[in-house]
Amino acid sequence: MSRYFTDEHEWIDVEGEIATVGITDYAQEQLGDIVFVELPAEGTNFDKGDDAAVVELVKAASDVYAPISGEVVESNSALEDEPALVNSDAEEDGWFFKLRIADTSELEGLMNEAAYKKFVAAL
Repeated sequence: MSRYFTDEHEWIDVEGEIATVGITDYAQEQLGDIVFVELPAEGTNFDKGDDAAVVELVKAASDVYAPISGEVVESNSALEDEPALVNSDAEEDGWFFKLRIADTSELEGLMNEAAYKKFVAAL
């Protein structure tokens, strides 16, 4: 499995043709307490950069973007009952959705973990 990162602070785990997508620990720390998560429906198709999900905070909301193009094959229903899971375990159990990858070449423009850490350190 390979993990990639975006400059919008999403992480992507790729296993075969399926990519699991979530937001990074850095992103959840910047957002604060997450009180609601709106997830995409299975079968929804996204192009890279589309708004794919929404996280709601106490006084604001933030979009989560599709880091690559693909079709949603599963959403993390555990977040509907426990949105704070994103705060407590953003990079494992707090994943948002899984995509069937439409174009693997889109992964080439993403960062690996070392590059993402360097990116965040410069913010």
